[in-house]
Amino acid sequence: MAIDPTRFCINRKIAPRLSLEAFFQLVQRLGLSKVELRNDMPGGSVTDDLSTDQLRALIDRYHIDIISINALYPFNRIDDALLSRAEALLQTAQQIGAKALVMCPLNEGITVSPQQTQAAMQELAPRFAHYGILGLVEPLGFPVSSLRSTVQAQALIAAAGVPFKLLLDTFHHHLYENAEQEFPVSIDIDQIGLVHLSGVEEQRPTAELTDEERIMLSDNDVLKSVVQVKRLEMLGYRGIYSFEPFSGQLNSWTPAETERQIRHSIELLQA
Repeated sequence: MAIDPTRFCINRKIAPRLSLEAFFQLVQRLGLSKVELRNDMPGGSVTDDLSTDQLRALIDRYHIDIISINALYPFNRIDDALLSRAEALLQTAQQIGAKALVMCPLNEGITVSPQQTQAAMQELAPRFAHYGILGLVEPLGFPVSSLRSTVQAQALIAAAGVPFKLLLDTFHHHLYENAEQEFPVSIDIDQIGLVHLSGVEEQRPTAELTDEERIMLSDNDVLKSVVQVKRLEMLGYRGIYSFEPFSGQLNSWTPAETERQIRHSIELLQA
């Protein structure tokens, strides 16, 4: 494959010990510019202890393009607390120039009906529109997730009549046992707004995999993320690929090791 390098993005989860400035410097050294920020980092907020002006100055200095903030959770269980979180994250996204906010479903073994999820999308959509932020719905493949299927999420977005897009994660795609039956025949590739990439080498049963097993891409990747990307390219996807490993191993990586891992993953995708 020959993927334009400007389509690669780095999720901040890959460098949990780096300050935002050090993270931006790492991205710049890689010759990249796109990042995803998060609200679940050790600092406890999307912007750490930086003011909006301070963060925007760093964004300008290192020529950073903030693709999204991860994540509004659980978007499909609407209550006052969720709406308050949504408002705060959308305000932050607008202030720092982020283009999208990731929306994750309830992932606690509690059923949320498709009708409830659709209604949640309809309630949230005007808030996203008010701030000019794209909503990216990310199905989670875990057995306890209330929304596991990308194709079902696509159908609910259409039924809700909202302008949200899908976030396809190669890890969660692998976890959902019906994905390969549904995806090739039913996915609308134009509805995918972002793709998350990671790799797993652990050989345990699929249903037992957790975020802790998520590292970068390799020849031994049981997710077959490179194969998943090749199919997406063949289907016409021309959007962004964001590297999002989760393992606790990342805490021990030096910046040099993080760079090496990212370069190697890109090489595997470009081979």
